[in-house]
Amino acid sequence: MALPWKLHRDGKHVSPDAIVLPEERMSWPRTIGFGAQHVVAMFGATFLVPLITGFSPTATLFFSGLGTLLFLLITGNRLPSYLGSSFAFIAPIMAAVAGGDDSAEGLARASFGILAIGVLMAIVGIIVTKWGTGWINALMPPVVMGAIVALIGFNLGPAVKNNWNATELSGWVALITLVAMLLITVLFRGLIGRLSIVLGVVVGYIAAVAMGEVDFSTVTEAAWIGLPAFHAVGNPFADPTLWGLLPAFLPVVLVLIAENVGHVKSVGLMIGRDLDPVTGRALLADGVSTVLAGFGGGSGTTTYGENIGVMAATRVYSTAAYWVAGTIAVLLSFSPKIGALINTIPAGVLAGVTVALYGLIGLIGVKIWIDNKVDFGKPINQFTAAVALIIGIADFTLELGAVVFNGIALGTIAAIAVYHLMNGLSRARGGEVQVADPVVTAETGANRVTAEQ
Repeated sequence: MALPWKLHRDGKHVSPDAIVLPEERMSWPRTIGFGAQHVVAMFGATFLVPLITGFSPTATLFFSGLGTLLFLLITGNRLPSYLGSSFAFIAPIMAAVAGGDDSAEGLARASFGILAIGVLMAIVGIIVTKWGTGWINALMPPVVMGAIVALIGFNLGPAVKNNWNATELSGWVALITLVAMLLITVLFRGLIGRLSIVLGVVVGYIAAVAMGEVDFSTVTEAAWIGLPAFHAVGNPFADPTLWGLLPAFLPVVLVLIAENVGHVKSVGLMIGRDLDPVTGRALLADGVSTVLAGFGGGSGTTTYGENIGVMAATRVYSTAAYWVAGTIAVLLSFSPKIGALINTIPAGVLAGVTVALYGLIGLIGVKIWIDNKVDFGKPINQFTAAVALIIGIADFTLELGAVVFNGIALGTIAAIAVYHLMNGLSRARGGEVQVADPVVTAETGANRVTAEQ
């Protein structure tokens, strides 16, 4: 069977005024190199999620690679993308894990939430394929979407403090990690600058080793080759309390929709094509990938802006490079020693990275407001954002029987309810009607900060 890519010119060079389109490829040695570069770009954010949540790094890596390959299949090789761990899942996962009697039960509970979100995402993808994205823009105009994304990031603030104070030396390790990340971002351009997070982790990790904060015993005992550390998903029919987790996970769907829509628009702009018709397939593919991750113990997935940055720098948008990247990720997941090494990263390093990372997630919401020119001179926009942010940051909770609404869920409900209630009343009294313009995410600028992730 013939491969779906044609060679771009001689396969060795890309002229300054040209790009390598999704259906094209460079020579295979170069394509493999570009694929490996995409693995490096996604690696830092993808392994941070299991480190923070307690999930298996190898299982997360496996479903990340597998999800990428499925994404390429479902989108018909038209949309280059890597599916890495989504940071939007962190807060609800941590809440679900805390509700278990032990770590295994907690992880199983969290996996049920991930699976449920994957199913919902797939359904949304089918709906968008048939009816388009207009209903999404009407439900979540930019002021609402920005508030939801922002509160998800800011809600995670207390978790940073816990890691920062984990040991006597954690704070120093965190500070070294944070400073290294900031300096690399400022002093280096191109790919190195975009890898500031993973390189900051490397610097912090070296500092932690020097301070005696790292235990390598598990690494020496781990095998070089073995199956990823999968775990089972919780059974909601055997444990009805699992249904009560869903409100905490539901807001994640809104973030994943925004990330995927932004990814499609961003890539379309860079290659000069209208890829909007592929949006439904992209959402469906991300949903299927997340369902599989939920079944087997991996983190939920999303399209990665880091890899968009790599494409923008190299001008290579070939899906062949992503097939290589997904395959490499799957192969790496079959090394327990790699998973054990990742798990040795201490709390101080995580604190140094996440003190900036969680804030950046929140600022992506702010950037959505800026990109869409949300007018905060209007009371409707003011109250929509203000109420949602305080509820999310303060982490209000509401229990209705077995169902628990955390700050993210309540903040999301508040953002949607306040906007549409005030807008509806304003319309009824003949006031100015708010226009629900399509949401432009931070990805539309072809450079989304690590979030989702």
